[in-house]
Amino acid sequence: MSALAATLRPIPFPSTELVRRDPAAQAYLLLRIVFTAAPILFGIDKFAEVLFDNWPAYLASEFNDLIPGNAEDAMHIVGVVEIVAGLVVLVSPRFGGLLVAGWLAGIIVSLLLVGGHGDIALRDFGLLVGAISLSRLATAYSEPRQEGNGHRTEALAGRREALADAR
Repeated sequence: MSALAATLRPIPFPSTELVRRDPAAQAYLLLRIVFTAAPILFGIDKFAEVLFDNWPAYLASEFNDLIPGNAEDAMHIVGVVEIVAGLVVLVSPRFGGLLVAGWLAGIIVSLLLVGGHGDIALRDFGLLVGAISLSRLATAYSEPRQEGNGHRTEALAGRREALADAR
């Protein structure tokens, strides 16, 4: 399978047994849930304006000049992209994590260009690192289930042995 096909392939959720006993699987599951729900909710809010009622204030004029329509229209486009990004994370977290990380990088640039939002840009940088972490963890859980007892059992056992040796 090519690297691109492997990246885009849907990844099932880890088994309940694996999540109960493996902290890495727990972290992966938490990141996958958060990076599915958060973009979808923020995307919906671009239309509903419940969390924030002036999303266009975060849009740099440099970006607004590139997008057809006014800033409000641009934020509706942003909302649709965020909803799609959350759905991609749900189905293919290895690619979706990178997609969300790239999207967050664009948001950071926009916030820095607007000015006065350095604190939000720094928070979004932390989220960007989390999205990349999700993508990396998804590679550990992207193999098909083996004998019904979780993903990549041998690789996880090897990690535990390496950690035990390091101690």
